[in-house]
This record gives sequence, C-alpha cells and structure tokens, in this order.
Amino acid sequence: MTEKTEKPFWQTKSLEEMTREEWEALCDRCGKCCLRKIEDDDGDFIFTCVACTLLDTETGLCKNYQNRKRFVPDCIQLKPEMVENIGWLPITCAYRLIFNGEDLPEWHHLKCGDFQAVQEAGVSVKGRAISEDFVGDIEEFTVNWEDL
Repeated sequence: MTEKTEKPFWQTKSLEEMTREEWEALCDRCGKCCLRKIEDDDGDFIFTCVACTLLDTETGLCKNYQNRKRFVPDCIQLKPEMVENIGWLPITCAYRLIFNGEDLPEWHHLKCGDFQAVQEAGVSVKGRAISEDFVGDIEEFTVNWEDL
C-alpha cells in the first residue's frame, strides 16, 4: 500500500488563492517589515534598525498585531496583489519567496514546526532592532544585514 502525501498549501496555491488563515500562517514573524526604511533618490530602499513603536524588540513580534493600523496608520497591511510591487520586502520574506516560485527556507515554522527557528537562524530582528520611541534621526541607524 502506497501512502499518498499531499503537498503543503504554499507549494500548490498562488498567494491570491490562499485563505486568510493560510496567508497569515505564511508570515515567518521575522519583524523585518516593521523596520523603518529610507527611500533614496533612485527609489532604492535602505533599511534601518529602527523598529515601529509596536514592535517588541525583545521578541521581534508586534505588540498589537490585530489593531496595528489603529495605532500606526502607515502600517502596511500586505495583500497578495501588493507583493510584486513592494521593493523593500526582505529576501527571506515568505510572501516574496512564494511569489517568485521558491520554497520556504528550512527554518520557516511551516516546515520545521518551530516558531523560534526564525530567531535561531538569525533571520529575525529580535535583539537587533531599537524602538523608534528612542530615536531622533533614523538616518543614523542604517543597517546592511545580509538577510535583508
């Protein structure tokens, strides 16, 4: 008797075909999208280590994800149709990877079953970001992390 194994949803569905639950599950919780970015004159994005006021820099997670738009009006609520046009999505972003036809990395919680693996892989902003509450000029806090 041969056991049939089903492929996971991210290998069989486009971003547009995913349910809301699948879409939300795809996020690896790295916190990189919560970093403040500077757009230069050429339209390139420069990341800083300055995080949105709602990002808990000790955990790398949003302190109020469900209500973030109410407290941070410029917070981007990413949608499938936006992925192609957002130039600042990190190279490790699951949404970007799936859009580009790539698989999730081995440290992604949907593959390994461990939400802490993103931190253990060194891909999270946990412990590498500072809150914008403590920063004046963010241009003094640009970063060049390999995984951005």
